Amino acid sequence: MPGSGQNSNNKPATSPVNRNSVADISRRRFLVGGSALGLAVGLGPWIIAGRSARAADKRLKLLQWSHFIPSYDKWFDDFARRWGEENEVDISVDHIGVAELATALSSEVSAGAGHDLIELGPEAAQFEPSLIALNDLNEEIQQQFGQPSTVSRRVSYNPVTKRYYAFCHGWAINPGNYRKNLWETAGAADGPRTWKELADTGCAIKRRRDVPVGIGLSQEIDSNLTVRAVLWAFDTALQDKSGTVILDQGIYYKRAVEAVKYLQDLYAKALTPEVFTWNATSNNQALIAGRASFVLNSISAYRSAQGSRPNLAKDIFFTPALRGPNGTRWANMQGVYNYVVPKFAQANAPTAKAFIKHLVANYDMAIYQSKLYNTPSYPQVSVPPGERGYEPLSGAQTAQDLSEAWFDSDPFKLPGEAGGKLRVLKNAVEWTTNLGHPGYASPAISEVFNTSVISNMMTCVARGQDKPEAAVKQAAARVHTIFAKWRERGLV
Repeated sequence: MPGSGQNSNNKPATSPVNRNSVADISRRRFLVGGSALGLAVGLGPWIIAGRSARAADKRLKLLQWSHFIPSYDKWFDDFARRWGEENEVDISVDHIGVAELATALSSEVSAGAGHDLIELGPEAAQFEPSLIALNDLNEEIQQQFGQPSTVSRRVSYNPVTKRYYAFCHGWAINPGNYRKNLWETAGAADGPRTWKELADTGCAIKRRRDVPVGIGLSQEIDSNLTVRAVLWAFDTALQDKSGTVILDQGIYYKRAVEAVKYLQDLYAKALTPEVFTWNATSNNQALIAGRASFVLNSISAYRSAQGSRPNLAKDIFFTPALRGPNGTRWANMQGVYNYVVPKFAQANAPTAKAFIKHLVANYDMAIYQSKLYNTPSYPQVSVPPGERGYEPLSGAQTAQDLSEAWFDSDPFKLPGEAGGKLRVLKNAVEWTTNLGHPGYASPAISEVFNTSVISNMMTCVARGQDKPEAAVKQAAARVHTIFAKWRERGLV
């Protein structure tokens, strides 16, 4: 996952969420003015706003993933505080690693108490039975700001139940990050453009320069995203548009076998055994340490390098999604900002919705403060007048206008750094898709993702533990079982 080398969220290490009991969290409260406001100390800073806790009639407790651009969290906490002051809401913002959020929400759902507004990734679909529907919020914002991007809708809406179980305010682009010096000396100055070239030229770089490709094959987020991108590039998938499992069906099965064989070949040619034990920060750490010629990641690893290793950052360039044997290319949304409201927080839902509306209306600042990591789900949101915290751009009237202009001319470019490096991201919406492509990120799809069924399929073959044909069939059997369970519940 995006980040540098400190931990899974590119922030200094903090104490983990106590997953045994929400009561344990509440026993360790942060006290302000004599009022206990229920936050685990290790989760992150409290933001207290508005009137005193004893006088206020509205409160809002947020739990969200620690942003991979650490300065974004500082901005966001202040943004929330100011909104709270203006609306007489006592608001707290809590940050934990993205990989911990699903477990934290599970604990709070079990306890029937916790945060009012929680930011998840694509795994939000799996929690649909425990969440209030946000149809009214989504429909209101669509009326005000236009339709969201297709990928945003597919990770927040269930077409079977016709419920918006989440509100997706943004997502992150997942390009290839490559070391230009290494690829240029290998005859590919623009980096790899196909999966075959990644294996072949990546092999040459590893052999001549002793720098491998940084593609993970383990039970972690980035590995799970990458193996799906390979399946899609080989024109196959777990499900079709209607949610029918196709991984083991006819031509899709044959293509899946070829995709598995490809990753087996990539590992043999250009990877190292350490990728079997990688975690969500490993590819970032490898790139920044100069131990990877190519990784699939958002731009946050590059941003980290700009601060810690500027000379290396100047050598990092980007590619769009890599193409498969028939020219097909898709990348996953790297990060997904899915706000959900648990059913136990029903009383505070109106306040949560009001805050989300405020965030969407000011998404120009979210884009800038994330150093262009955040891509808006609602690209036609107008840029408000007045001071916005960045140099105004002539003619930029919408969030999309700003994103495209900043990709053309990166406001965070280092002195002496090549210009236009992010220009390749301008059409990312054309090669970015969602978990569950070509369908929706259903609860079944989310469970398959969270249990690493597909990355395990790829890994066992790369390690020589199974044949590609058998591995695909075994994985498909597991996928069928998971889908059947959710169909029985009427959610797929």
